[in-house]
Amino acid sequence: MVLTEKSEMQVMAIEASGVDRAFGGVQALRGASFAARPAEIHALAGENGAGKSTLIKVLCGVITADRGKVEIFGQQVRRVVEPAARRGLGVATAFQELSLIPDLTVAENLLLHSPPRGRLGLVRRGRLVPEAEAILHRYGVDYIDSRLTAAELSVAHRQVVELVRVLATEPRVLILDEPTAALPDKQVEWLSGHMRRLRDAGTCVIFTSHRWREIEALADRVTVMRNGTHVATRENLSEAEAVTLMSGRTFEGTYPDVTTIATGETALRVSDLRGGRLQGVSFSMRQGEILGVGGLAGQGQRDLFLTLFGAQRAAAGNLEVGGFPVTLRRPRDAIRAGLGIAYVPEDRKAEGLFLPLSIRDNIALATLARRSSGGLVSRGREAQAVASLVGQLRIGAGRSTSQAVGNLSGGNQQKVLMARWLLTDAQVLLLFDVTRGVDAATKRDIFDLIAQLAAQGKAILFYSSETEEIAHLCHRVLVLREGRVAVELDGPVRDAERIVAASLKEVPGA
Repeated sequence: MVLTEKSEMQVMAIEASGVDRAFGGVQALRGASFAARPAEIHALAGENGAGKSTLIKVLCGVITADRGKVEIFGQQVRRVVEPAARRGLGVATAFQELSLIPDLTVAENLLLHSPPRGRLGLVRRGRLVPEAEAILHRYGVDYIDSRLTAAELSVAHRQVVELVRVLATEPRVLILDEPTAALPDKQVEWLSGHMRRLRDAGTCVIFTSHRWREIEALADRVTVMRNGTHVATRENLSEAEAVTLMSGRTFEGTYPDVTTIATGETALRVSDLRGGRLQGVSFSMRQGEILGVGGLAGQGQRDLFLTLFGAQRAAAGNLEVGGFPVTLRRPRDAIRAGLGIAYVPEDRKAEGLFLPLSIRDNIALATLARRSSGGLVSRGREAQAVASLVGQLRIGAGRSTSQAVGNLSGGNQQKVLMARWLLTDAQVLLLFDVTRGVDAATKRDIFDLIAQLAAQGKAILFYSSETEEIAHLCHRVLVLREGRVAVELDGPVRDAERIVAASLKEVPGA
């Protein structure tokens, strides 16, 4: 490590200047610069693909810059991959892609870098659980069993464990890449409190988020990136100004107009559906309708979507698709059932995409049989079908759809997953938190796409961890409570507070 000292008056907590970084033919960073002070919360904003995650990985030493320099409290660090050395300088990072080891317990993951050891340096396994529980208790997380494996936890609880692991280091510089993307509101408040506490104690906290209300509530300053470079750093920045800076586009409104009521035939009818957390869910949805599913987290929303796709077996209940009764034992049954059912999950990387495969292969995966003869796939027909959707969804594929989908930004990955199911021409779309972890401009693209699909007659079941999206995007909203439909709200609801109130108790006029 090469160190050069600066005077106290010039020292930033962490600073990057002139940083370039390319991945193959994709230039992720172009002369990027960034500087954050001690004792501030600094938001890093930009569209998916703007270079935020790449810059974070350069700052914490996970990847090297092709050109440029990084300084931590005035100490210039040489261009080698050395996250451990950055930790030694007080830099801790929690990444958007969770780094917990699935087969290890929560305790083992929490204490992975500093396990309790005996005199001979051997790990004292009997002390793992007590020490892990003490750490969880210290940070107000008494609801996670440290003896469970990471694989047994929900996405939200895995994110909490990841955050506790970095918080426990009490770093001088804390970098959080999309830390709230998988968290419900209660955990978002928990994390916000710890971010402010660290800031007040002198720590530099850097975070990315696509939820502008979080940036407004937490950030002392905001740096905006676009196309791999620094655009602006401001103390006061409205959402409209930020979107223009991030995308170069202006939006008149966040949500499309969905006031037209769907009058098509019944596409899906669900009667007394049970299984998992579901305790007798009944509803119907029409062609051309966007039906929202609201309620507090963990009330059976995920079970409903998985059961309707055949990924989770129903214990009881009846389903009709296009007026015909169907039995869904596996996803293949859902895809083939009458009008066809498609499911886009929240965790695109773990449940949806094959990251090493190309964009083209990921999109074409569910419809290979349609372009195959004698077991051979017609690559020409496949390329034509994929190219049409890549253009329609504005997927940033760079030079070619043959590049690995893992190289794309999160928003473009989500568009690839949606393109796969649009290619099946499914008439019932189950969209489960599909805007999680994508930027404001990409969200608007997805909202517009959903409205267009509804106008084409698709029946869409929509869940989002952001209640505002459900309130503004859906024709009706079903509020689940304890595995049942507690309230049905005619829409568009517009007011997210009505959904929240209905989640807690039935309210007059709901």
